[in-house]
This record gives sequence, structure tokens and C-alpha cells, in this order.
Amino acid sequence: MILRDAVDNYIDRRQAHGAKFDAGAYLLHRFLKHIGGSARCDAVSQADVLDFLAGKGPLTRYRASKYGALAGFYRYAISRGYVIRSPLPARDDEPARPRSSPPYVYSRNELQRLFDAIDVSRQRSIQLDADTLRALLLLLYGAGLRFAEAQRLTLGDVDLPDALLTIRNTKFYKTRLVPVRRQLADALNTYAAKRAERPLPKGTASTFLANRDGTPVVQRTAGHAFTKLLRDARIGGGNDGRRTPCPHSPRHAAAVHRLESRYRQGADVQRLLPTLSIWLGHTDLNGTRIYLSMTPELPHRASIRFDAYVNRGGNHE
Repeated sequence: MILRDAVDNYIDRRQAHGAKFDAGAYLLHRFLKHIGGSARCDAVSQADVLDFLAGKGPLTRYRASKYGALAGFYRYAISRGYVIRSPLPARDDEPARPRSSPPYVYSRNELQRLFDAIDVSRQRSIQLDADTLRALLLLLYGAGLRFAEAQRLTLGDVDLPDALLTIRNTKFYKTRLVPVRRQLADALNTYAAKRAERPLPKGTASTFLANRDGTPVVQRTAGHAFTKLLRDARIGGGNDGRRTPCPHSPRHAAAVHRLESRYRQGADVQRLLPTLSIWLGHTDLNGTRIYLSMTPELPHRASIRFDAYVNRGGNHE
């Protein structure tokens, strides 16, 4: 079996069973490019695989992602008789994944500077203008959305009279409802009036966030806009062990700032973490727990109480 055909069959099978498998498909296509898609499956050596896994830079968590994609493919290839054995090294022989740097969390002052700098930063923009960038930031911080969730919002998903967002096709293949505060709904309503003046190529199924010509905002364009905005707002980052600020950073700030505010009010972690987890669209509390360590204002006993709560099987409803 030709490697390219086997990979395509595997990707088609995963997606036919309901998996998005976008990241896995991307990595396997990178593997094809590295090896040469016309090679036979059984001609790929362990040296070929190790060279692909190693890449050209220092060890990162990306290696583990590549290993996982290949492991799934070779289990499939063995089951179909395309190869007798996997050319992957044993998992125990793989280098330990390096610890991920903590994400950048904007301070409230930095967020204010970002919003204050938007108009100047986008005054010469061709597509992604100040109004849309402001609305995007509001959704990322005010509603705690992932960038892809904000990007995919349609006009029909944004119910401003009831201050409710419908988030579809999420990272974990679920749909959730996100209530927003009236102040945020009013700000989004101001943007919606301007959005209505732009082309609506799909009617109410058109994206809520749109460029000047009505086309959806793509991640690359938003990334460039964020980089310029950070520069114009004189916000650095990436030199203190944290990751470089990016379009995902406002979501982290949203979670941390809510923790800070609630703890100042004396809120109980048993009630706070499950609610925050649902709001953020996490599948379990472990994904939310990390924000405790990002919140220096919280007392150390908060983490201790949360550990005790999880370990004794607290109610996550």
C-alpha cells in the first residue's frame, strides 16, 4: 500500500466516525511531505520516523503531538495489513515532554491600554477595522471565548436582546450557551448595527465578526492585528517565563480576573470552579484548576481546598 493512500484512508475513516481530526490530518500530511507520499508503507524506517519527530529545533511539546498522530495511524496500518510492525520508537524511549510555559495573563491596566489603543492601531487597516477588533476583544475577554469560537459566531448565534451567545462546534464537539452581562450585550449591539451595513453573504448564517467586505476574520489576520496592537499599547511579554501574548490571552485573563473578583467577595471554591469550568467550555475541572496557580492574589489555602474537594469526588454539577 502506498503511504499517501493509507494516510488518506485513515483520515477519511476518522472523520467519517465524527472526529474533526484537523490537527492529526495536518501532522500526517507533514509526515507525508517529509517522507515522500509515493513511498510504500512498509518502506518507512525507524530512522525516517525519528528524523521527522526530531524536527530542526529544540525539543518542544510538538514532538509528542507528532508521535500521537503517527501512533494512531500505525495502529490502523497494522490492523489493515499495510505494515507488519510500527517504525515508531517505544513510547518509553521518547523524551519527556517539556513543561509548558504558563500563558500570559493581561493585567486590568494592560487590557485598558489595549482597548484605548485600538482606534489608533487600526486607523490604516484595509480589512480588519477598529470596530471588529474591539468586538473580538470584548468576546474573548467579556465572554471568555476561544478565538475559534468567536470567529465562528454567526448573526443567528448572537441573541443580544436576551444577552445570550450560542457557541457551536466547540473544541470538544459540544454546543453551549454563554450568558453575557448587559454592558457587554450593549457594546456588542453597537457593533451589530455597524455589522448590518456590511455584506451578509450567508444571511443570518454570516459571521458576526466580519472584515469591511463582509468576509470572516481569519486567525492569521487577527494575529497580525494583535501583534500591532500590543506594540501600539506598549505591552511586551515573553521575557519572564510566560508565553508571548496572543489572541488567546484575553480568555486567560477573563478566567483569572473572575477568580480574583469572586475571592475578594469571599466566594467558595466548591461553587466557583464548576461554574467557571462550564462557562469556559472545559470538559472537566482539571482544565480550570490551572487558573488557581495563575492568580497570585488568591490565598494558598484556595489550592489546598480545591485539591481536597477534587480528591474526595466533589459534586461537579
